[in-house]
Amino acid sequence: MKNKKVAVIGGSRGLGKWIAKFLKKEGFKVTITSRDHEYGRKVAKKMGVKYCENNIDAAKSSDIVIVSVPIASTVKVIKEIAPHLRKGSLLLDVTSIKEKPAKAMEKYVPNYVEVLPTHPMFGPRITSLDGQVVILTPIRKSKCLNKVINFLKEKKARVIVTTPKKHDKMMSVIQVLTHFAYICIASTIEKLKINIKESRKFASPIYNLMVDTIARIVAQNPHLTFSIQHENKEGEKVRKLFIDIAKKMNNIIENNEKEKFIEEVRKAAKNLDDIESALGRSDKAIAALNEEIKKLKKSVGKEVGLKHIYSGKVHVGILKEVSPDFVVLKSRKMTLKLKTSNIRILNKKELQKWKIKKFGTKKFDISVIFPEKCDPNVIAKVVENEEGVISAKIIDVYKGEQIPQGMVSITIRFEVLDKKYYQNVKKLLEGLGAKIR
Repeated sequence: MKNKKVAVIGGSRGLGKWIAKFLKKEGFKVTITSRDHEYGRKVAKKMGVKYCENNIDAAKSSDIVIVSVPIASTVKVIKEIAPHLRKGSLLLDVTSIKEKPAKAMEKYVPNYVEVLPTHPMFGPRITSLDGQVVILTPIRKSKCLNKVINFLKEKKARVIVTTPKKHDKMMSVIQVLTHFAYICIASTIEKLKINIKESRKFASPIYNLMVDTIARIVAQNPHLTFSIQHENKEGEKVRKLFIDIAKKMNNIIENNEKEKFIEEVRKAAKNLDDIESALGRSDKAIAALNEEIKKLKKSVGKEVGLKHIYSGKVHVGILKEVSPDFVVLKSRKMTLKLKTSNIRILNKKELQKWKIKKFGTKKFDISVIFPEKCDPNVIAKVVENEEGVISAKIIDVYKGEQIPQGMVSITIRFEVLDKKYYQNVKKLLEGLGAKIR
């Protein structure tokens, strides 16, 4: 599939922009369109892709066309470009509902064009497809379906194949219900004039996790959030049922009907199926949050590498302070204050790899005399395990007149991050009883 021409209709912002950037890196020849031509051209130039002012022109010259526009505009765009699509090309949309786009494709798109209504279950903040869910809802026999599935699986995405109808029913719970409930919780907290930052000081980790999840939802494009609520035909029924149940539970509490309350909670819990697994997963999520803070606190006063999880930028320096909200890092040039939630601490290998790429390495040869019964390869391994040493190998083993009887000369070639580590290796070898030649 690579090297094919791809048009991303609406590729200057949000998920469309992410898709365009991702496919460009994968070797596709990408063209994007945008309602705002000036902005679209700037984005295209920055990404190194082509820009086209006209959806039809972009679509008719492409092997793959991806519609990534607001839900309310999707059917209109499909109708606009459908007659101009190339024979054998593939049309996808990536909106959060699937029945309406699927029906539009069936109605307007010629049979000689393959269609695949698609829903990536992620937003533009992700850094890779690894572990992400992509839902495919094929409506025609397709030669491209298996190719798309294989491509996504190669990128370690989880692929779900279903019907548009089942997709929308599932999304009425996964998106419509959960978004609605979370937005109502956020709005209630706002009306109560509760300071969220202060509330976190009183809270358990599960509350903080819930607030972070709510923040992730309400921080999304509100136009998209509204469209998800409004355009899913199951949405009204689901919201009404949620409100009715909330009223019912409130009445049970106000009427002091304890047994009835317990019965409702038990029924709800039973329907959640494997509670133990759910508790295990949430325990892992909480532990992961705490573990990162623990690692950071243990590293105060030491050199660390901190990677921004969205920009990918790495900051290296001495870690000075750690709090639940911020870390303070002193680098060579400045002192940085970074949000704890936006960074990940690099492990030893990752930090070493970054340093090699940034600064390069230094190579040294050192000749030492050891008892002839020694194992040169073991000595090289010990050197390689020394801090700052990238690799070490034996390049010469020598016995001769200049070497005392019962002894052997070993020459080790080692690669280090900085020449200062040469002295460390020298001291290590002397500590092992070696005589430096």
